[in-house]
Amino acid sequence: MTDSQPDSQPTNAVVAAPAGARRAADVVTPARVARLTRDVVGEGQTRCHCPLTGEKLADLPASTPEDVTTAFERARAAQAAWAARPVRERAAVLLRFHDLVMRRQAEVLDLVQLETGKARLHAYEEVMAVCVAARHYGRKAPAYLAPRRHLGAVPVLTRTRELRHPRGVIGMISPWNYPFELSVGDALPAFVSGNAVVMKPDTETALTALWARDVLIEAGLPREVWQVVLGDGPIVGRAVVDRGDYVSFTGSTRTGRDVAERAGARLVGCSLELGGKNAMIVLPDADLDKTAEGAVRACFSSAGQLCVSIERLYVHESVADAFLERFVARTRAMKLGAALAYGADMGSLVSESQLRVVRRHVEEAVEKGARVLAGGRHRPDVGPLFYEPTILDGVEEPMTVCTEETFGPVVSVYRFSDTEEAVRKANGTPYGLNSSVWSGDARAARAVAARLRTGTVNINEGYAPAYGSVQAPMGGMGVSGIGRRHGSEGILKFTEAQTVAEQRLLPMAPSLGMSDEQFTAFMSRSLRALKALRIR
Repeated sequence: MTDSQPDSQPTNAVVAAPAGARRAADVVTPARVARLTRDVVGEGQTRCHCPLTGEKLADLPASTPEDVTTAFERARAAQAAWAARPVRERAAVLLRFHDLVMRRQAEVLDLVQLETGKARLHAYEEVMAVCVAARHYGRKAPAYLAPRRHLGAVPVLTRTRELRHPRGVIGMISPWNYPFELSVGDALPAFVSGNAVVMKPDTETALTALWARDVLIEAGLPREVWQVVLGDGPIVGRAVVDRGDYVSFTGSTRTGRDVAERAGARLVGCSLELGGKNAMIVLPDADLDKTAEGAVRACFSSAGQLCVSIERLYVHESVADAFLERFVARTRAMKLGAALAYGADMGSLVSESQLRVVRRHVEEAVEKGARVLAGGRHRPDVGPLFYEPTILDGVEEPMTVCTEETFGPVVSVYRFSDTEEAVRKANGTPYGLNSSVWSGDARAARAVAARLRTGTVNINEGYAPAYGSVQAPMGGMGVSGIGRRHGSEGILKFTEAQTVAEQRLLPMAPSLGMSDEQFTAFMSRSLRALKALRIR
């Protein structure tokens, strides 16, 4: 496979490692690996690798379906006692975890970079997301889970309360792209609502999830309440799905369909955050300098390997050339780097398979007539999986990059003549995860946002405001998923609702000598009165 611009020189500079920068051997020591993996259920062996160098990072235990059964047995044995603790006591664990992560963030930043290859600033996004979730559910869980009074069937005579019970043991499968946030960040509301968790993180990023578990145990979570298994998704992942009382999955739409089918066959609930082909719309009154800077963040954070990354960029034709001049210049000025330090604008792809997808999408598009405005090159001089941030123009169907998720540092630019066309094209995909609207008129931007079929829409930013607003739900429409993380939906999905209604004074039947006719006449008058009084 050849690069799309083989005869031109690379444009993205490389940031050298600062003097004294830590290396993988300084971070992933045998002692640390032994500590983190000591509770993994499994006697087999697998390994994880560092995408920055391609070298082995650590040997890890490997699990079997029988090990998954053992993990669930251990979790179930511990769950009841954990659920019996007062919710404020469970919430206090999350708040202590928040403080420990803040104090020890350098440790997890190193692990995230080593396991994913992303730039340190993008790794810090995960620290922020986890701490925001820990603070939110640490403060709000008692209110979310508190018994709620409801108007009874017959006012005064019926007293009704809604209770929330933990589901039991949650089966959770977390991906490789955000190994801190999408492991413990999703598990925190499950734990604080009284559940245990059996988690299968991606093997290549397991150390980050295991570090999070270790710190959460230090914060007060009982060790047996969080079980971890490792192994291949089609074998170990399916075993987790087949045993959970509820299933939480983040990953591809293709695998999500299988998870939903298996959970549905057991009549078990699930939440799925899946793929996206996210669009950004630049209206003619947008501040083009700010928009170009925002587009760099929206398209190339974590080398485009995040579910809410922008892959389609729709720009009004009246400002397209001026915008692209700014966007291309900023993209070409991005610095690549592999050091465990701040300073690089973008890091590496995570695997050889991701690199193959990126190269295939770009090269097929170029062969069919698309133009590369920036990037389009593999950069093995930086690391084996580095690929330059890439902007494509002239993309159209049936180019694969036009409709399929790339999940890499590639964005396609399209022009539109009016807002109706932009909305129609942005919505012209079965995906519906995230979108972005840029405008100098907030009211006009909100009107466009309300018409987009995505679970989150960001105005004058790419993805961070909506994702970081943890009191509001985050998730996808269409084939981008089922269910939501964050807010009340993000915690209540891990509970079962129970209605307890107490009838007082009089039964819900003829009484006090009433005949059936007298009872129904009395109830009919009461129903009319309740409506007239606007009782809900």
